[in-house]
Amino acid sequence: MTRVVRIINPNSNAAVTAGMSAAVECLRQAQGPELSCVTLDDGPLGVETLAHVMQVEPLLRDHVLADHGADAFVLGCYSDPGIHICREATTKPVFGIQECSALLAISRGGRFGVISLSPASVERHMRYLRSLGLDTHCAADRPANLSVAQSEASNDTFSVLVEVGKQLVDGDGARSVVLGCTGMAKHRDALQAALGVPVIEPTQAATSVAIGALGMGW
Repeated sequence: MTRVVRIINPNSNAAVTAGMSAAVECLRQAQGPELSCVTLDDGPLGVETLAHVMQVEPLLRDHVLADHGADAFVLGCYSDPGIHICREATTKPVFGIQECSALLAISRGGRFGVISLSPASVERHMRYLRSLGLDTHCAADRPANLSVAQSEASNDTFSVLVEVGKQLVDGDGARSVVLGCTGMAKHRDALQAALGVPVIEPTQAATSVAIGALGMGW
Protein backbone atom coordinates (compact mmCIF):
# COMPACT_ATOMS: atom_id res chain seq x y z
CA MET A 1 0.00 0.00 0.00
CA THR A 2 1.28 3.46 -0.93
CA ARG A 3 2.33 5.54 2.04
CA VAL A 4 1.28 9.18 2.29
CA VAL A 5 3.11 12.32 3.35
CA ARG A 6 0.50 14.99 4.14
CA ILE A 7 1.81 18.50 3.61
CA ILE A 8 -0.47 20.94 5.40
CA ASN A 9 -0.75 24.59 4.44
CA PRO A 10 -2.01 26.29 7.63
CA ASN A 11 -3.29 29.32 5.73
CA SER A 12 -6.40 29.36 3.55
CA ASN A 13 -4.68 30.62 0.39
CA ALA A 14 -5.08 27.80 -2.13
CA ALA A 15 -2.52 29.41 -4.46
CA VAL A 16 0.12 28.93 -1.77
CA THR A 17 -0.88 25.26 -1.47
CA ALA A 18 -0.52 24.87 -5.23
CA GLY A 19 2.94 26.43 -5.02
CA MET A 20 3.93 24.00 -2.29
CA SER A 21 2.74 21.08 -4.41
CA ALA A 22 4.76 22.36 -7.36
CA ALA A 23 7.81 22.73 -5.11
CA VAL A 24 7.74 19.05 -4.14
CA GLU A 25 6.99 17.79 -7.66
CA CYS A 26 10.67 16.92 -8.09
CA LEU A 27 10.37 14.56 -5.11
CA ARG A 28 7.44 12.58 -6.49
CA GLN A 29 8.42 9.12 -7.72
CA ALA A 30 6.36 6.23 -9.04
CA GLN A 31 7.54 3.91 -6.27
CA GLY A 32 7.71 6.58 -3.57
CA PRO A 33 5.13 7.85 -1.10
CA GLU A 34 2.23 10.00 -2.21
CA LEU A 35 2.94 13.67 -1.51
CA SER A 36 -0.45 15.21 -0.77
CA CYS A 37 -0.82 18.95 -0.12
CA VAL A 38 -3.92 20.21 1.69
CA THR A 39 -5.23 23.63 2.74
CA LEU A 40 -6.66 24.52 6.14
CA ASP A 41 -9.75 26.35 4.95
CA ASP A 42 -10.40 27.77 8.43
CA GLY A 43 -6.95 29.31 8.68
CA PRO A 44 -6.10 32.96 7.98
CA LEU A 45 -5.22 34.01 4.43
CA GLY A 46 -1.62 34.23 5.61
CA VAL A 47 0.16 33.26 8.82
CA GLU A 48 1.83 36.62 9.38
CA THR A 49 1.46 37.43 13.10
CA LEU A 50 1.79 35.67 16.43
CA ALA A 51 -2.00 35.78 16.68
CA HIS A 52 -2.21 33.88 13.38
CA VAL A 53 0.26 31.31 14.70
CA MET A 54 -1.84 30.80 17.81
CA GLN A 55 -5.01 30.58 15.69
CA VAL A 56 -3.73 27.78 13.46
CA GLU A 57 -2.07 25.65 16.15
CA PRO A 58 -5.28 23.91 17.34
CA LEU A 59 -6.47 23.64 13.73
CA LEU A 60 -3.31 21.78 12.81
CA ARG A 61 -3.61 19.51 15.82
CA ASP A 62 -7.23 18.70 14.94
CA HIS A 63 -6.26 17.91 11.36
CA VAL A 64 -3.45 15.60 12.46
CA LEU A 65 -5.79 13.80 14.85
CA ALA A 66 -8.49 13.36 12.20
CA ASP A 67 -6.24 12.43 9.27
CA HIS A 68 -6.03 8.63 9.43
CA GLY A 69 -4.78 8.31 5.85
CA ALA A 70 -1.41 9.99 6.37
CA ASP A 71 1.78 8.26 7.46
CA ALA A 72 3.75 11.47 8.11
CA PHE A 73 2.98 15.17 8.30
CA VAL A 74 4.80 18.28 7.11
CA LEU A 75 3.65 21.58 8.65
CA GLY A 76 3.89 23.98 5.73
CA CYS A 77 4.48 27.27 7.52
CA TYR A 78 7.96 28.61 8.25
CA SER A 79 7.08 29.46 11.85
CA ASP A 80 6.48 25.71 12.49
CA PRO A 81 3.19 26.51 14.28
CA GLY A 82 1.82 23.77 16.50
CA ILE A 83 4.74 21.44 15.95
CA HIS A 84 4.93 20.35 19.58
CA ILE A 85 1.21 19.80 20.14
CA CYS A 86 0.97 17.95 16.81
CA ARG A 87 3.84 15.67 17.80
CA GLU A 88 2.14 15.10 21.13
CA ALA A 89 -1.14 14.23 19.41
CA THR A 90 0.19 11.46 17.14
CA THR A 91 2.75 8.68 17.00
CA LYS A 92 3.33 9.49 13.32
CA PRO A 93 6.31 11.69 12.47
CA VAL A 94 5.64 15.43 12.20
CA PHE A 95 8.18 17.71 10.50
CA GLY A 96 8.49 21.49 10.64
CA ILE A 97 9.79 23.26 7.57
CA GLN A 98 11.85 25.82 9.49
CA GLU A 99 13.62 23.20 11.56
CA CYS A 100 14.34 20.98 8.55
CA SER A 101 15.50 23.80 6.27
CA ALA A 102 17.82 25.22 8.93
CA LEU A 103 19.44 21.82 9.44
CA LEU A 104 19.81 21.38 5.68
CA ALA A 105 21.37 24.83 5.35
CA ILE A 106 23.85 24.04 8.13
CA SER A 107 24.79 20.80 6.37
CA ARG A 108 25.70 22.78 3.26
CA GLY A 109 28.47 24.49 5.25
CA GLY A 110 28.75 28.01 6.56
CA ARG A 111 26.12 30.25 8.06
CA PHE A 112 22.79 30.70 6.30
CA GLY A 113 20.53 33.66 5.70
CA VAL A 114 16.74 33.81 5.75
CA ILE A 115 14.37 35.96 3.70
CA SER A 116 11.28 36.57 5.85
CA LEU A 117 8.07 38.44 5.21
CA SER A 118 8.25 41.12 7.90
CA PRO A 119 10.16 42.28 10.98
CA ALA A 120 7.61 40.43 13.13
CA SER A 121 8.34 37.26 11.17
CA VAL A 122 12.07 37.73 11.78
CA GLU A 123 11.45 37.98 15.52
CA ARG A 124 9.40 34.74 15.58
CA HIS A 125 11.90 32.87 13.45
CA MET A 126 14.92 33.89 15.50
CA ARG A 127 13.13 33.04 18.76
CA TYR A 128 12.43 29.55 17.42
CA LEU A 129 16.00 29.11 16.17
CA ARG A 130 17.25 30.02 19.63
CA SER A 131 14.97 27.38 21.15
CA LEU A 132 16.49 24.83 18.76
CA GLY A 133 20.03 25.97 19.57
CA LEU A 134 20.63 26.86 15.91
CA ASP A 135 20.64 30.66 16.02
CA THR A 136 24.44 30.95 15.90
CA HIS A 137 24.37 29.32 12.45
CA CYS A 138 22.15 32.10 11.07
CA ALA A 139 24.10 34.96 9.48
CA ALA A 140 20.97 37.11 9.36
CA ASP A 141 17.22 37.00 8.88
CA ARG A 142 16.03 39.94 6.78
CA PRO A 143 12.46 41.02 6.01
CA ALA A 144 11.20 41.47 2.46
CA ASN A 145 8.22 43.49 3.77
CA LEU A 146 5.67 41.43 1.89
CA SER A 147 2.42 39.71 2.82
CA VAL A 148 1.97 36.00 2.17
CA ALA A 149 -0.30 36.82 -0.78
CA GLN A 150 2.25 39.26 -2.23
CA SER A 151 5.08 36.75 -1.85
CA GLU A 152 3.10 34.33 -4.00
CA ALA A 153 1.44 36.60 -6.54
CA SER A 154 3.00 40.09 -6.75
CA ASN A 155 4.85 40.98 -9.96
CA ASP A 156 7.52 42.74 -7.91
CA THR A 157 8.25 39.84 -5.56
CA PHE A 158 11.21 38.37 -7.40
CA SER A 159 13.12 41.65 -7.60
CA VAL A 160 12.53 42.20 -3.88
CA LEU A 161 13.79 38.69 -3.08
CA VAL A 162 16.92 39.28 -5.17
CA GLU A 163 17.62 42.56 -3.37
CA VAL A 164 17.22 41.02 0.10
CA GLY A 165 19.12 37.90 -0.92
CA LYS A 166 22.09 39.95 -2.10
CA GLN A 167 22.14 41.77 1.24
CA LEU A 168 22.31 38.40 2.99
CA VAL A 169 25.06 37.04 0.76
CA ASP A 170 27.17 40.13 0.15
CA GLY A 171 26.55 42.01 3.38
CA ASP A 172 25.98 39.29 5.96
CA GLY A 173 28.18 36.54 4.54
CA ALA A 174 25.45 33.93 4.12
CA ARG A 175 26.64 30.80 2.31
CA SER A 176 23.08 29.73 1.56
CA VAL A 177 19.67 31.38 1.66
CA VAL A 178 16.44 29.96 3.06
CA LEU A 179 13.05 31.15 1.82
CA GLY A 180 11.18 32.08 4.98
CA CYS A 181 7.67 31.70 3.56
CA THR A 182 6.02 28.97 1.51
CA GLY A 183 4.56 31.64 -0.78
CA MET A 184 8.07 32.23 -2.16
CA ALA A 185 8.45 28.64 -3.37
CA LYS A 186 8.09 29.26 -7.10
CA HIS A 187 11.02 31.71 -7.09
CA ARG A 188 13.62 29.25 -5.74
CA ASP A 189 15.31 28.24 -9.01
CA ALA A 190 15.53 31.74 -10.46
CA LEU A 191 16.69 33.20 -7.15
CA GLN A 192 19.43 30.59 -6.80
CA ALA A 193 20.67 31.48 -10.28
CA ALA A 194 20.62 35.19 -9.45
CA LEU A 195 22.42 34.86 -6.10
CA GLY A 196 24.96 32.18 -6.98
CA VAL A 197 24.50 30.31 -3.68
CA PRO A 198 22.17 27.44 -2.69
CA VAL A 199 18.60 28.61 -2.08
CA ILE A 200 16.61 26.26 0.12
CA GLU A 201 12.85 25.93 -0.22
CA PRO A 202 11.64 24.75 3.20
CA THR A 203 8.74 22.57 2.05
CA GLN A 204 11.12 20.64 -0.21
CA ALA A 205 13.56 20.26 2.68
CA ALA A 206 11.01 18.94 5.17
CA THR A 207 9.30 16.68 2.64
CA SER A 208 12.65 15.13 1.75
CA VAL A 209 13.21 14.34 5.42
CA ALA A 210 9.69 12.88 5.71
CA ILE A 211 10.28 10.62 2.70
CA GLY A 212 13.54 9.43 4.21
CA ALA A 213 11.87 8.77 7.55
CA LEU A 214 9.19 6.60 5.96
CA GLY A 215 11.87 4.76 4.02
CA MET A 216 13.56 3.90 7.32
CA GLY A 217 10.31 2.46 8.65
CA TRP A 218 9.15 5.28 10.90
